[in-house]
Amino acid sequence: MDLRLATPLLAGLSPLEFMREHWQKRPLLVRSAMPVPCAPLGRAELFALAAREDVESRLIVRKGSRWSVRQGPLQRRALPPLRQPGWTLLVQGIDLHVEAAHRLLSNFRFVPDARLDDVMVSYATTDGGVGPHFDSYDVFLLQVQGRRRWRAGPVSDASLRPDAPLKLLRHFEADSEWLLEPGDMLYLPPHWAHDGVAEGECMTCSIGFRAPAQVELSRDVMQRVVDGVEAPAGDPLYGDPRQPATAQPGLIPAALRAFAQRGVHRLLSDPAELDRALGEVMSEPKPRVVFDPGAAVDPGADVCLDRRTRMMYDTRHVFINGEAYRTAGPDARLMRRLCDRRCLVAAEISALSPQVRELVDEWAQAGWMRSATYKESEDERADSAERTER
Repeated sequence: MDLRLATPLLAGLSPLEFMREHWQKRPLLVRSAMPVPCAPLGRAELFALAAREDVESRLIVRKGSRWSVRQGPLQRRALPPLRQPGWTLLVQGIDLHVEAAHRLLSNFRFVPDARLDDVMVSYATTDGGVGPHFDSYDVFLLQVQGRRRWRAGPVSDASLRPDAPLKLLRHFEADSEWLLEPGDMLYLPPHWAHDGVAEGECMTCSIGFRAPAQVELSRDVMQRVVDGVEAPAGDPLYGDPRQPATAQPGLIPAALRAFAQRGVHRLLSDPAELDRALGEVMSEPKPRVVFDPGAAVDPGADVCLDRRTRMMYDTRHVFINGEAYRTAGPDARLMRRLCDRRCLVAAEISALSPQVRELVDEWAQAGWMRSATYKESEDERADSAERTER
């Protein structure tokens, strides 16, 4: 993708212009963002996913001013009749299970992969929705079937209704209203109040982004740092030759506290260790993800990452599914290319060192990537060529 070129996906803006003018700043309505039909799956396939244990789903029903929420898995018989108005089925992580949804998510890779989250599909009958609310993350709302009316505006009062099982705004005021048809899309920055109501049967894809809380992210990173530390040879032991006799034996000595503090500072002062830990955390697959075992890469075949695989890199490491590897030279260049394109051709695989080629085979056997036929890899590289600068 040439980040300077205008695209219908962003209402004629280039990715550079969109990120500068709208990202985390103000909404953007995009008419005909994608050609129709653009639904990544049908209603029956969505209902089947909602019934699975490894798929997160919710059923939301509104009757007048009363709301109810039921967590999945949800068998078809647990869903209301299609003719009943006012209910919504939400299914998370569709991109992990449906290739068309994974390709849909890939259109938004002008934002770093570390920020991309998933595609959620909202199926609704007439008057269905989840009520007025705001999200703490950016979201693109792509209408893929039917019509949905959106009202949105800045949050003026963040208080929530105490009587609802959802985080519904107590006072919602909209300053804009749009009716979205199939192919239309609405971008909303974080903390922008919105309410979408189906006008007839409809389906909406929500492309969401990760927005980790600082304390939560820091805790996870520090845990990874600690887990990765091995005591070095000659690790100093605490000593206190000047410790006087004490009449307060229950008091922790100040010298012991200072000793522990120096150790903590040493653990957290290594930039390479912090980088490693951050990459492992950000590349960790979602909790319900399970990979199907595969086979070593076929000689002479191209390879593509499995759609469930998270792969990223920094200046020192390559990260894949929560694991870190040090890279340098030509191997690093090719591994970064794999991260960005999510595919490598056979000639690039052959150019890897024997050690990294062995790693690639291990990843393929773990199901993290697969050998691809020429047709498959050409299609995926064509998609990625439209998204990513080489």
